[in-house]
Amino acid sequence: MKMTFRWYGDSDPVSLQYIRQIPGMTGIVSAIYDVPVGEVWPMDKILALKAKIEANGLAFDVVESVPVHEDIKLGKPSRDRLIANYQQNIRNLAAAGVKVICYNFMPVFDWTRTILDKKLEDGSTCLAFSTKEVEEIDVSKGISLPGWDASYKADELKALLAEYSKIDEEKLWEHLEYFLKAIIPVAEEVGMKMAIHPDDPPRPIFGLPRIVKNRDDLARLLKIVDTPANGLTLCSGSLGAGYENSVEAMVREFAPQGRIHFAHLRNVHVSPNGDFEETAHLSSCGSLDMAAIVKAYHDAGKEFYARPDHGRMIWGETGKPGYGLYDRALGAMYLIGLWEAIDKFDTKTTA
Repeated sequence: MKMTFRWYGDSDPVSLQYIRQIPGMTGIVSAIYDVPVGEVWPMDKILALKAKIEANGLAFDVVESVPVHEDIKLGKPSRDRLIANYQQNIRNLAAAGVKVICYNFMPVFDWTRTILDKKLEDGSTCLAFSTKEVEEIDVSKGISLPGWDASYKADELKALLAEYSKIDEEKLWEHLEYFLKAIIPVAEEVGMKMAIHPDDPPRPIFGLPRIVKNRDDLARLLKIVDTPANGLTLCSGSLGAGYENSVEAMVREFAPQGRIHFAHLRNVHVSPNGDFEETAHLSSCGSLDMAAIVKAYHDAGKEFYARPDHGRMIWGETGKPGYGLYDRALGAMYLIGLWEAIDKFDTKTTA
């Protein structure tokens, strides 16, 4: 397990200098944020980002994310040009030494929460999702939720939702297959591992189709192009927000196959009605057995990158909700501690 940390560039209030002080931290997960979605990332920008990260003693092996343009998801005629640009981004990042690209195929919303600062009993705040609040939203009157893509104006968002009203899950699968069959051969050619992120939350919202939400979806996706270059970002918090999902079982199935290239490790407290809130990483704080999940990765015996995913805002820290320094650093140390204990005392390892 190679522990990494998400960093949003120079505008991120969490500095590289602080991240490098977390024991066991090996790398930074980042991206180019000032190039429009669908366009080619210039090599000079990629190399400048790499140099800045490496100057702080960290590796730049994982990109999160190279966004997929909505026209590709909708299957519009413009998709071939946009896919060609995506292929070039894969080539450029590989040339810069990047090993893994995280991406997603979620229509319109990368992730959805109804509150970004829910106050917990201990005084910390977290990201949370209320099924009732989402169901009560009248899409025809517009959507205003924390975390939604504010780059869309109200009229643009309504038009986009109208286009997706004609796309069901099978049609979205068809468009994903077209995309994968175009990009995975390029990834194989340059030694890149593509790692799709699951839907967050893992269920349909606002009438939009969701196709990467459970074990069967992951298995179907991997079979489309059955090669290690076509892999997963297995997010315990996203998949774990599905009450019926077993994250440990998914790790035990897909990690030994060498198909999980990137692990987002975080805990979440889930209610049977679909509500959830993000918690501290510790197993006892949420619904997920993080120790069992980490052991499942260890038992697989495969190399992969990991990062502590969303954290609470604690100790008065302010900044990007879910992406503060303190709780994610605690999470990283907890996960590294679990790994070290398993590594030293697991009878399978020491036998």
